Amino acid sequence: MKIDEYIGLDREDAFQTDDEENQAERVCGHHDQDDDTESDVTLPSPNSSGYCLDLNNSSWPQSYRESVDMLKGVTPPSINFLKGSGATGLIGSSSFRKYQSNDDESSLGKSLISEVISEEEVPASTLSASQQRISVNESIPSQKLCSFTQALVNGINVLSGIGLLTTPYAIKEGGWSSLILLLIFGIIACYTGILLKRCLESSPGLQTYPDIGHAAFGVAGRLMIAVILYAELYAACVEFVIMMSDNLSTIFPNTSIDIAGIYLDAHQIFAIIGTFIVLPTVWLRDLSLLSYLSVGGVGASILVVLCLLWVGAVDQVGFHRAGTVLDLANLPIAVGIYSFCYAGHSVFPNIYSSMKEPSRFPLVLIVSFIFCWFVCTGAAISGFMIFGDSVESQFTLDMPIKFAASKIAVWTVVIITISKYALTLNPIALSLEELVPSSWLRSYGVSIAIRTALVVSTLAVAMTVPFFAYLMALAGSLLSMLIAIIFPCACYLSILRGRLTKLQISVCISIAIVGVVIACVGTYSAIIRIASQLD
Repeated sequence: MKIDEYIGLDREDAFQTDDEENQAERVCGHHDQDDDTESDVTLPSPNSSGYCLDLNNSSWPQSYRESVDMLKGVTPPSINFLKGSGATGLIGSSSFRKYQSNDDESSLGKSLISEVISEEEVPASTLSASQQRISVNESIPSQKLCSFTQALVNGINVLSGIGLLTTPYAIKEGGWSSLILLLIFGIIACYTGILLKRCLESSPGLQTYPDIGHAAFGVAGRLMIAVILYAELYAACVEFVIMMSDNLSTIFPNTSIDIAGIYLDAHQIFAIIGTFIVLPTVWLRDLSLLSYLSVGGVGASILVVLCLLWVGAVDQVGFHRAGTVLDLANLPIAVGIYSFCYAGHSVFPNIYSSMKEPSRFPLVLIVSFIFCWFVCTGAAISGFMIFGDSVESQFTLDMPIKFAASKIAVWTVVIITISKYALTLNPIALSLEELVPSSWLRSYGVSIAIRTALVVSTLAVAMTVPFFAYLMALAGSLLSMLIAIIFPCACYLSILRGRLTKLQISVCISIAIVGVVIACVGTYSAIIRIASQLD
């Protein structure tokens, strides 16, 4: 997972003014073809079903779009969910008040997609400007949309995640032939990303992954996808804590504490220290600075791989032939790790919605996946040839710390982990804050309590199950497989049913079946491996 902002895009500016804050805004699937003031960038024509989306729909989660935007990292807008005016704290932000709807407006049963109101039923002259029929991209100033290059950087940044560090270990588990699966999964994940694009095109009002789930399967679909997306982000936060613990303990291996008969080794100590370091960043009211730093994930991935190659070639650790061709018994673990490497689908709809030229989104996906596959494959081959069967769950843990390149790699991983933790946890915290009565959120302390509890829970899980590779295999097999493989196919078949060819239907069903089988086998294998480690 991977966890990982569009270019200067602020959705609140697009859809909300002081006068319209509490009005229902609607984006409809029929455009005014004669409107000369339209942006020259438009979404593809909606499907023939004539649907439109109520943007003020109060179905949980409402904060998903803005919070996930921060994960992309390039020229981010400031997020103001926690910014209050004076002592009003959390609800001082008009953007957050939008999510705290009145009881009579907050029905989960409200349909995400409703039929278009004809001009005869509601005269256009009676509608405010925000209620006119416009496409999503037409309502956003073109200068705030992503160029192709910016969208490409966003896509690469999303896919440049922590799975890279574990790819050599995946070869150890599954054998050299398992690398073929890394390529195959990359192709399938890229294709399912394009399926999400087609789902978004079915109605201009669809902008996020939960929106797609709502359109396909109603409120249940929205809630299920949202919960799984947040679970994936939570798993990434747990992995971040383990990463900080493991890498810092390689730099200070002899650290230990014995207090009142309670012994803490280096891993446990640095897990606690790392958590205390990231805790203040979770309390920040403005995460834009961290979002700028997180875009360094692309450069950090390249830098860490270059350090690995430097250790092998220049520092003369050397490259060696090792490993088996194929290990079927442990292959499910490798499959789960490879799946985690392509866990970016939660953000893809946001990237598509932010583009000036959404028709070029498939090219963004293709280039991003090629880059991810190339870097991950290079790291996997190099890492396993250098360290062989002794390779650990993160190849930075095998790099001799006496070398400068090793220290650079380890500290790069630690710094990037610290910068991404708060951004990854923020969507989860905001979604939980939506469920709290608005009167409680007048105190900033409630938000701090929620976020602190989440951080402490990730520490507890990381210290209880400190198995980086096996947790990644579990998250990849269960969560990433659902988000990246199964749900895109299911939503595509549901939303566009009746308009697909037999070949398209067959391909989607086949991919979904393969995803279900892999998810079941991989999840079972990861749980068994974790259980054996806990015994």
